[in-house]
Amino acid sequence: MFTRKVNNRWSLGLAALIALAILVGGASQTNAQDVAVGQATATVLAVLAVTASQDLQFGDVLQGVPNSVDHNTDAASGIFRITGEAGNQIDAYMQLPDYVALADGSDRMVISFSSTDAEYNGTAAAVPADAGTETNPHNIPSLTLGVGGDMALFLGGTVFPTVDQSNGSYAGDIVLTVAYNGS
Repeated sequence: MFTRKVNNRWSLGLAALIALAILVGGASQTNAQDVAVGQATATVLAVLAVTASQDLQFGDVLQGVPNSVDHNTDAASGIFRITGEAGNQIDAYMQLPDYVALADGSDRMVISFSSTDAEYNGTAAAVPADAGTETNPHNIPSLTLGVGGDMALFLGGTVFPTVDQSNGSYAGDIVLTVAYNGS
C-alpha cells in the first residue's frame, strides 16, 4: 500500500511540474514581441524634354539628282536636344518619313535614312562636327544622359527627286520620342 501512495504522489507531482512548465513556457512565448519600422521611398526624376533645334535641311535639289546630308554637317543636319536626369538611361524611338511632300499634297519625294545616318553625343551643347557615337536612326540603342542631364542627336539622310519632280518646298515630319527605361 505504501508503494501505491508514493506512486500517486509522484504522478501528481510530475503532472503539476509539467503543467507549470507549460504555463511558464507558453506565457513567455505569448508575451514576447518585437517591432520593426520600414519606409517606402521614391525619387521622382527630372522631366524628360526633347526639342528639334534644327530641321534636316537638304536645300536646293535638282530633278533626278539625289541629294544627301551627312549627320556631321553643322548647317544642314537635323538636331534634337534631350534633357533629363543626369546619368539615367533612356530609350529613343525615331519615326522617320518615307517621303517628303508639297504642302498641298500634290507631289512627294522619296527620303531615305541609312543605318549610319544618326549620331548621338552626351553633351547638349554639342554640334554635329563634335565626336559622337554613330548609330542607326531606325534602331537607336538605350542612351545614357550626360553629366549635365543632356544629350544631342544628329540626323542625316538622302532625298531622291524624280526626273519630273514638281518644283516647290517639300516637308515631312521626323518625330523623336524619348522615355526613361528604368536602368
